[in-house]
Amino acid sequence: MPFVPAEVFADRQRRVREFLAEGDYRALLVTDPDHFYMLTGFHLDVAPWERSVAAVIPAEGGPFLVMNELSTHHLLMARERGSLHVSNYALYVEHPRAVNRTYTRDRWLQLLAAKLREWGGFRRGRLAADRISAFRGLRAQLPGLSEFGSASRFLVEMRQVKYPQELEIMRQAASLTDWGQDRYMETVRPGMLVTELDLEVARRMTVEGAARFPQDRLEVRVWSLSGAASASPHGTGADCGARFEKGDGVVNIIIVRLSGLVVENERTLFLGEPRSDLQRRAYEAATAANVAAIEKFVAGIPVAEADAAAQRVIEQHGFGDHIMHRTGHGMGIAGHEFPEDMAFNYRPLVEHEVYSCEPGVYIYGVGGFRQDDTVVVGKSQPEVITKRSKRLEDQSVRV
Repeated sequence: MPFVPAEVFADRQRRVREFLAEGDYRALLVTDPDHFYMLTGFHLDVAPWERSVAAVIPAEGGPFLVMNELSTHHLLMARERGSLHVSNYALYVEHPRAVNRTYTRDRWLQLLAAKLREWGGFRRGRLAADRISAFRGLRAQLPGLSEFGSASRFLVEMRQVKYPQELEIMRQAASLTDWGQDRYMETVRPGMLVTELDLEVARRMTVEGAARFPQDRLEVRVWSLSGAASASPHGTGADCGARFEKGDGVVNIIIVRLSGLVVENERTLFLGEPRSDLQRRAYEAATAANVAAIEKFVAGIPVAEADAAAQRVIEQHGFGDHIMHRTGHGMGIAGHEFPEDMAFNYRPLVEHEVYSCEPGVYIYGVGGFRQDDTVVVGKSQPEVITKRSKRLEDQSVRV
């Protein structure tokens, strides 16, 4: 399956125009990279804080972009492969020099204002933006601009529920992460450098991904936390020379972003037999919590119930003092998507939202224990798109 298809972006632009009509806005201005991709299909190749950009969807007329010239060839290549869904754009130059261009970097807002009048039909009224602070200087360029309104909440909500075409891409990405988990179990051995193993599995996944998705955009990350270091959910921050040791519990993190959509697949495994009954019990607690939380990802159930279900199980196993983070977070265009406040979010789950489900137990000096699945909220039951086994016997490496 290729990139997210054009009809998804067309529908999003329709929804934007409904939002503009309801708020009596003349146009929506977007600069955040994730929102930019969601509305245009273009993966920004520049950082907006360094080189300002804007995607504009007017209430009337076609959408357009205002871009830095560094993106010139990126835009052309995206258009050629059919993944650029806003084909009208204007460029400003990087610095003053002898070229036939009116607008330089310091005049980018003047270019934006000119195109709002020319292509967006703006004369007077209100504008909506995702980051109002990025566009405040427009007031000096557009005398008819009365005020800005925030579109952040609207854009976040539009990102939360996935289109069927997006879900299919995420399923394919999840299949590649399962393949990577299998290769990980085949490869990991005591004595190996942790970082070396991560790079080797990522390399093999990249080669496999190139065979499966030769025309698509693929990003792979593999990251292992081994032994006592795994008690820190995001690592120690200084473990370049760490090696796997026999008896270690390992939390491996496999993340794939395929055509702009992210999935997570994390498993706890052992190099040989667990060193202690404590490790075994913590593993079982984390696994049972994952299973209990998954059952709650059904439309209509409050978001916080998944977190509460995992917490109950971990506490029942006697590890309540070793919970360090929420059960999960939204997933999609970003790895950590909205909602991000899972434990305190009481609105009902909506069908086709996507979440990580990763409750964990973290014991200092012993290690961390976490199973992480990517889960699609279902109408009557959840869909777990990461399939790798979580049984202890399948997660123990013979050494």
